[in-house]
Amino acid sequence: MGADTAAIEGGADRTLRETVARHAPFAQMSPAGVDAFLAGAKELRFRAGERVLEPEDGPVEALLLILSGTVTGQRDSAPPGAAAFEYEAGDIFPAGALLSHRPVTARYRASTDARCLQVGADTVHEVAAQEGAFAGFLHHRVQQFLDLSRRAMQAEFAAYALDEQSLEAPLATLERKEPLACRPATPLADALQGMHDRDVGSIVVTDEDQAAVGILTRHDLLGRVTLAGVPLDVPVERVMSVPVHCLDIGRTLQDAALLMSRHGVRHLPVTEAGRVVSIVSERDLFAHQRLSLRQLGVQLRRAPDLPSLQHLAPSIPRFARRLLAQGVGARSLTQLISQLNDLLTERLVELVAARRNLALSSFCWLSFGSEGRGEQTIATDQDNGIVFDSAEPDRDRERWIALGREVNAALDACGFPLCKGGIMAREPACCLNVDEWRARFEHWIEHGAPEDLLNASIFFDLRPLAGNVTLAAPLRTLITERARGLPRFARQLAENAMRNRAPINWHGGIDTTRENGRDGVDLKMHGTALFVDVARLYALVHGVDAVGTRERLEAVAPLLNAQPNECATWVSAFEFLQMLRLRRQMGDPGHRAANGNPNWIALDSLNDVDRRILKEAFRSARRLQQRMELDWLR
Repeated sequence: MGADTAAIEGGADRTLRETVARHAPFAQMSPAGVDAFLAGAKELRFRAGERVLEPEDGPVEALLLILSGTVTGQRDSAPPGAAAFEYEAGDIFPAGALLSHRPVTARYRASTDARCLQVGADTVHEVAAQEGAFAGFLHHRVQQFLDLSRRAMQAEFAAYALDEQSLEAPLATLERKEPLACRPATPLADALQGMHDRDVGSIVVTDEDQAAVGILTRHDLLGRVTLAGVPLDVPVERVMSVPVHCLDIGRTLQDAALLMSRHGVRHLPVTEAGRVVSIVSERDLFAHQRLSLRQLGVQLRRAPDLPSLQHLAPSIPRFARRLLAQGVGARSLTQLISQLNDLLTERLVELVAARRNLALSSFCWLSFGSEGRGEQTIATDQDNGIVFDSAEPDRDRERWIALGREVNAALDACGFPLCKGGIMAREPACCLNVDEWRARFEHWIEHGAPEDLLNASIFFDLRPLAGNVTLAAPLRTLITERARGLPRFARQLAENAMRNRAPINWHGGIDTTRENGRDGVDLKMHGTALFVDVARLYALVHGVDAVGTRERLEAVAPLLNAQPNECATWVSAFEFLQMLRLRRQMGDPGHRAANGNPNWIALDSLNDVDRRILKEAFRSARRLQQRMELDWLR
């Protein structure tokens, strides 16, 4: 390693200490820990193009912390033409090689004039033993960045916080409440007396094995008992709600909130090994919130007309903003947003179908793209279609197109713009009977040209949403079974996916576009879409029926012999990009783009941690694309 070297004598000066303390993990360390790291450190200066570190230098004996400039690394094992990776001010390397006491696996050179601190292994280990933040950073660098970014993002939206309890905590973290329970044959009077004596709002009906078979709540009494004139000596099984919705104690508060919203219930029995051990109520989840997920879900399901839904639609991003302030992650947020959007769309379809005297059993409303995957963000347009039951589709199609036209217009009025590509139920090409849809998918899979598949890719994320969902079952089966193991189909999907490459330039930095004097990136087109495309390809060719990107990646990872930490990196990178998109779209002024693109973000608006993890996320996307390229294009 050739460089101009100078010892830092007399301890670290104040300017150097302040410079270092701006970066992770030093910002999370004690002043004494930072001083211990800097004590005895040597300053190295490299000229642009000068070698910094190579495998031939032998086992690594020191860490390098970049104070200014950039250093580029290139692995000998990288595919021809692969981009390098770049370290910038605040980056520490090579931690993995130092901790393993091995040579580096890449060749590092200064891509600009660079100033670094060199800190010996003994000092590194001593500081790691004293400072947990430093030790954790060395061992879990990417995860540490993600945690820091998430905490900073949560702080940005703290003004919207209504409750500090994260919805991603397991139900086991709630205080267990012994549920009031009875057998199915228990007289109604005894059940009600028990509810009165315990001052609780529900009683769970269980069998001999303490498994829930039904539930009776105060909400049920007026309609099922009082107004129905049911005598109090009848067994409780005559008036209980069935089936009863339960959750295992290992599931999360988020899961409970989603289930309550979906089914409009206020109480959920919590089970362990099938036995009811506790009960969670809406009040437990949202005790301090003015607006609950279940309440919003109920309002959407019961909306009497389009104006009511237009009034409710803005509540969805407001609710998402509050959950972001609680620390809810990207996966949960996009699921929540998608579910609420689902409820709004379902209600619109029901209202329009009823007004047009169309039976819900005779058609199914389909969702495609991000809605089909359950990954919608705040700024989302429409991707939908209709499959209808008809032996004479040409004769019947117009009435279904009319239904699609009215629902599409209503969704647009609720804040979901019309699809610029025309993928909407009002279009004849997206309004087909089962046989026509099957023929279309079979053509794409077995005979489609690359351009056909490029335009059709989001159709493979199909999910039935409203109406007769059984009409969509043959389409899902066809997609899963017919695409499996077709090399031509996989190759064409891979070729389409590689048209959009990870935005990493030749020396390892982020490849940006310039908008109104600022450099930035499109987090969707050049970020999340990369993971979506690769995950879709591997899921289809391996016969995986999942449609969500995370679920697809987790399902195909073992089939690709990917290590768990590799898959975790893919998922973390995808969800970090999703979270940045959400933050950008939820009105953070520092992330607004003058070009009006809700997914474009200026790099100078990001803090140091977010900028670094953004680069790591793009590197992860590039590695995933390289794997796909090796599997299908070489």
